[in-house]
Amino acid sequence: MTDDTPSKDEMGYERLAQEALRGVVRSALSRIAEEGMPGAHHFYVTFKTRGVGVTCPPDVVAKYPDEMTIVLQHQFWDLDVGVDGFSVMLKFGGVPKVLAVAYSAVTRFYDPSVGFLLQFDPPALAPDPEPESDKAAAHTTPEPVSDGPKVVSLDQFRKK
Repeated sequence: MTDDTPSKDEMGYERLAQEALRGVVRSALSRIAEEGMPGAHHFYVTFKTRGVGVTCPPDVVAKYPDEMTIVLQHQFWDLDVGVDGFSVMLKFGGVPKVLAVAYSAVTRFYDPSVGFLLQFDPPALAPDPEPESDKAAAHTTPEPVSDGPKVVSLDQFRKK
């Protein structure tokens, strides 16, 4: 008789597939960095703001402490695509800011012009910075949320 129980996946095929699909994101971003955005294409890139390899201005992370979606369509500048991640300048409340995003922090990549969606396993998060003191933390008050840029939920675009 043969044993129908699958063996332990020592190759890590799930991880390999995730890495390969992140290569699709890298290739798409490379193409628009070199040639510009073709036709009606545009990208919604969702990532963990506290993901390993992510650099965002502190006010952006304060506003989006877990995850945010950026739209690459008309108003983005200085897109620099690397092997492990990309950086791009976007305007937040009219103020230009540079974000650097590791591909490993990307959770979704969506091109609504053709209905193309990739979803990724949640990435590792960077450790939270050590608080200066518990006493100081007890006396801080959160800043009010302003009416700035909005994060778009991609739930409506997910295939069910």
